[in-house]
Amino acid sequence: MAYVIIIDDDPEFAESVATVCQTAGYEVKVASTPERALAAVAERRPDGILLDVMFPEDPSGGFKLARELRRQFGSLPILLLTAVNQQFPLGFSSKDIDPQWLPVTDFLEKPVEFPLLLEKVRGLLGNPGQPGEKP
Repeated sequence: MAYVIIIDDDPEFAESVATVCQTAGYEVKVASTPERALAAVAERRPDGILLDVMFPEDPSGGFKLARELRRQFGSLPILLLTAVNQQFPLGFSSKDIDPQWLPVTDFLEKPVEFPLLLEKVRGLLGNPGQPGEKP
């Protein structure tokens, strides 16, 4: 069973994503701050990470955390889940993924549709899912 860590300060969103992932057969841990996330990854290396960008104490905390995760733990699959374009209309997208500035694997804009989220998670983990499996 693949293990994923969801890093998001919105408890309702994080729990919804966790439920979707658990229903699909993934083991899940939720971390609400970048500091808790680093501790969780150090405690048990996940197969993948779902990472928010904006945190109350730092609107770009997820960008910084992605770089720190790469520095400390190497190549972890990271799916960036963010509403940054709703807050700051910058046109941020997957084209901005960069090994130095934004070292993530994939990008998905909030609000997310859960079937698409699950498809992205499966792709992130190199697991297309089982035939007939429902999100």
